Amino acid sequence: MEQDVTSSAGLASLPQLLARNAEQFGQKAAYREKEFGIWQSWNWSQTAEEIDALALGLLHLGVSEGDHIAIIGRNRPAMYWSMVAAQAVGAVPVPLYQDAVVEEMTYVLDHCGAKFVIAGDQEQVDKVIEVQESVKGIEHIIYYDKRGMRKYDHSQMNSFAEVQASGREVRDQYSAEMKRRSDALDYDSTCVMLYTSGTTGRPKGVVLSNRNIIETSKNSSEFDDLRPGDEILAYLPMAWVGDFIFSIGQAYWTGFCVNCPESAETMHTDLREIGPTYYFAPPRVFETQLTQVMIRMEDASKLKQRMFHHFMAHASKVGPALLDGKPVSFWDKLKYSLGNALVYGPLKNTLGFSKVRVGYTAGEAIGPEIFDFYRSLGINLKQLYGQTEASVFITQQPDGEVRSDTVGIASPGVELKIGESGEVFYRSPGVFVEYFKNADSTAGTKDSEGWVATGDAGFIEEGSGHLRIIDRAKDVGKMADGSLFAPKYVENKLKFFPNILEAVVFGNDRDECTAFLNIDLTAVGNWAERNNIAYSSYQELAGHPQVIDTMRSHVEEANASVAQDDMLAGCQVHRFVVLHKQLDADDGELTRTQKVRRRIIEEKYADIITALYDGSEQISTETEVTYEDGRKGSIKATLKLVKAETVAPKTLMAAE
Repeated sequence: MEQDVTSSAGLASLPQLLARNAEQFGQKAAYREKEFGIWQSWNWSQTAEEIDALALGLLHLGVSEGDHIAIIGRNRPAMYWSMVAAQAVGAVPVPLYQDAVVEEMTYVLDHCGAKFVIAGDQEQVDKVIEVQESVKGIEHIIYYDKRGMRKYDHSQMNSFAEVQASGREVRDQYSAEMKRRSDALDYDSTCVMLYTSGTTGRPKGVVLSNRNIIETSKNSSEFDDLRPGDEILAYLPMAWVGDFIFSIGQAYWTGFCVNCPESAETMHTDLREIGPTYYFAPPRVFETQLTQVMIRMEDASKLKQRMFHHFMAHASKVGPALLDGKPVSFWDKLKYSLGNALVYGPLKNTLGFSKVRVGYTAGEAIGPEIFDFYRSLGINLKQLYGQTEASVFITQQPDGEVRSDTVGIASPGVELKIGESGEVFYRSPGVFVEYFKNADSTAGTKDSEGWVATGDAGFIEEGSGHLRIIDRAKDVGKMADGSLFAPKYVENKLKFFPNILEAVVFGNDRDECTAFLNIDLTAVGNWAERNNIAYSSYQELAGHPQVIDTMRSHVEEANASVAQDDMLAGCQVHRFVVLHKQLDADDGELTRTQKVRRRIIEEKYADIITALYDGSEQISTETEVTYEDGRKGSIKATLKLVKAETVAPKTLMAAE
């Protein structure tokens, strides 16, 4: 029988939670990592020893209390150990996005004043060395993967294994000092510093305390009855607050196991092998998985296609009700059971979701059609609403109260209110301490009573207490006729189609809405292959006449859906363009968490937006791009501007 950890009060730091877990769950798996096709495993006792050796090694290198230690790499147990070891010696861990370009990395390393960097591999070390040309405060680099590192200058560089080995050798010399530093940690000590995605400007360093992380982890774990026997897959960026709270905060509070995939390419296979019971993914991941399902079905036999669509239609009707324990007729249950044997069960197994007991999505609004698809399969997918500044959790959906149009009720310990302008405010034990070196932004975000402005517009439903988010407050506006403009609502409708990877809708203060679309190269490329359509580049495929006609049909279908909502019917897309390149974080068009940077896109593609509104049929444009090796270049294209049919709102049709 699993031990109860919810009564463990008074644990004030990650090192204290680690010691508790090593004592209570010593032989239970804490971490797994797949390397060379084989899963390696560390129990909690081994994890505590690995972290202890690294922390002693950091002391031997000269890490002082209050130093910032940057951690850059993919999800690996050693990278997670580094964050806890940093705290154990009184330092502050600062995880960075591993796909950050040198310019982004330079800003963060300079801003936080990192003296030590723990890097995953040669690629990250090379970026740090380039950063050192302009950032002079970095004293030492520690790298985990030794491949390619033999000929580097090691005067200010050591391997992870060497640092641990030195830590074990000097244990007697430094153990008293480490105990002093670890014992000095309390609820108000800094646990981690995470940088925001920077949708509107430079990223800000969000300082989160032990109180923020531990209280939030405790409350959210109890909300969903997370247990020591749960399994998660850690594959999202370690610099993102969601990964920190799931893979460290909740993992250390409950004692469940964190599994690290071998690579991004093997992630889906690794997901199936682990079969997580607790799973989180942003909408983009669920959208991509649904696209893959639809592609496979297009390649299936006619019989399988008919069976899939027949049973999925039934699942959409009764699946969510069965999941929530609501009454369903005997015959509907029987048919669903047959569908589960033939379609839903095999599909969940293929997706790696057979054992998911609690699933969440957040970060961006998810399209209701996509959300309902997964729940109809019997997957307990729910929505949460959170921010870095909240230590993730602001609202969560309780079991039995899951809907696609809300983000749930206030998480335990969280208070909500709606400002006069419609902006959502919250306060909780998870509210961040401050923005590092930015008192003005701190004061502008968090008031003297602890209320934090989210920047999102929404309202709380009477009776249910559920929060509904309309859009980013800065993105919500008015059409020229005074009707509501909420681009994210329409974009999510468009992204439901497997062929559409990204959509950006414009229309604030305009007579009508227009849109940029990105094709999904996997889905559209599969269609081209099946139809023997040759293409040599993304640009050529995106501009193919049949692709554009398909995009038009998707836009018009989305318009018909938008027209059903009286409040937002004016947001239908009248004209659109299929862009000649994918929106890319390296080009500044998306954040590292794949959020659209609207203002940058509006400035960068101003000529295309102008053409969409002036009635032009096509436009020639040139766009700067960033190649994989960091070089800049440009691509030229002549784009077709396409008109889409709109639908009269239902109230107007009723009146007629």
